[in-house]
Amino acid sequence: MVLAKDVLGMNARNQLFVPLNSRKARSFCVSKYATKILLQSNNIPSAEVYGVLATTEDVEEFDWKNLEKDFVIKPTNGHAGKGVVAFRNQLADKKHWTDVIGNTWSLEDVKLHCTDILSGQYSTHGANHNLIIEERVPIHSKLLKYSYKGTPDIRVVVFNSVPVMALLRLPTKESGGRANQSQGALGVGVDISTGITTYAAANKNQLIKYLPGTKMKLNGIRIPFWKEILTTAVESARAANLSFTGVDIFVHQEKGPMVVELNAYPGLSIQVANKAGLRRRLERVQDLNVLSAEHGVRIARALFAENFASKIKEEGDLSIIDIEETVTLFGDDKTQMEKKALINTGRFRSIIASNLAKELGLIDVDDLLWFQQIAGEGKRPVVELKFKLKDKIITTSVVVSKKLNRSSKKIEIGTKDLAGFVIRPS
Repeated sequence: MVLAKDVLGMNARNQLFVPLNSRKARSFCVSKYATKILLQSNNIPSAEVYGVLATTEDVEEFDWKNLEKDFVIKPTNGHAGKGVVAFRNQLADKKHWTDVIGNTWSLEDVKLHCTDILSGQYSTHGANHNLIIEERVPIHSKLLKYSYKGTPDIRVVVFNSVPVMALLRLPTKESGGRANQSQGALGVGVDISTGITTYAAANKNQLIKYLPGTKMKLNGIRIPFWKEILTTAVESARAANLSFTGVDIFVHQEKGPMVVELNAYPGLSIQVANKAGLRRRLERVQDLNVLSAEHGVRIARALFAENFASKIKEEGDLSIIDIEETVTLFGDDKTQMEKKALINTGRFRSIIASNLAKELGLIDVDDLLWFQQIAGEGKRPVVELKFKLKDKIITTSVVVSKKLNRSSKKIEIGTKDLAGFVIRPS
């Protein structure tokens, strides 16, 4: 159950978190063109820009005939998808195009739309109503059957270089093929740890289970390039020096994540589709010292994994573990037993109670590796131990401790043996 105190409201967002961004940082969110320049200068992938038009003369002089397929026209300072038109193909006469919905546009129609953008009809910020013509990112094959005509995107809310919540936005007929919830797109919550969808909402606040008009479940969708998406979102926020932002990302079939834009005031309905309070998550990471984008992603996957995340096995991926885990210990003569272990990141080498080590037959002279000085115990033997944590078999050297005989946990796993794991704090 989501508690009211954990939910982020508009006033709290605007008063507590948006002001953490400097005016310069917020300027990147206002202008899509400024965002493009920022991303390019930091080698962060985004759609290719074909042109930036500022006057009616620019519209007349632009080489429209060379736009054969897959391009988008959008205002540089628009909002909520207003004024954005995505085109699929150019007709044989090179004077007509078909948009993603199936409408046919003449060259004069296209120019008139550009003129409307330049006049400020679709803009919400500033006085310079320019427009961008850029590459249209096709729908990834894994998401094709869930999307109506247009390309879905992923919104990742980043705070203090940690991705705290994510949302898959699916275009619908109501939204005109645009991935914007304000115009009717669906919002589907995504588990930060695995990139697998969880819950879904229509009209921002109406929870649904199936894609409207079908029997296709909206939970259980695995988002392609998930780790890369999270890392790209954090890298974008760090490049703009944005402490709190929403990063919108397309997923290209071959190129992977491509940043669409940055948002200084990310929408709050993302909480509905995730059945989770955003404020609680923001507060959990506010004072952390995040060293890099990769570090921020590791933190996020540890803190915000759904309950099923630890059951999802991904090749080459990190396993989620809790502070206390059951491990299988292997001793001499095929001795095998299960014990509760404490995951202790304050310790480098793992440690085992001497009584337990004896049960496993590990204290024979032939088994000793060396002696190690331990505070309060003097020199203690170090032995080889083989154990299983989750699905990983680990053979390591552990210190044998008498003090641990009095502890409820007879084995503690140190950082030396935790490579490939992400720890979820209790």
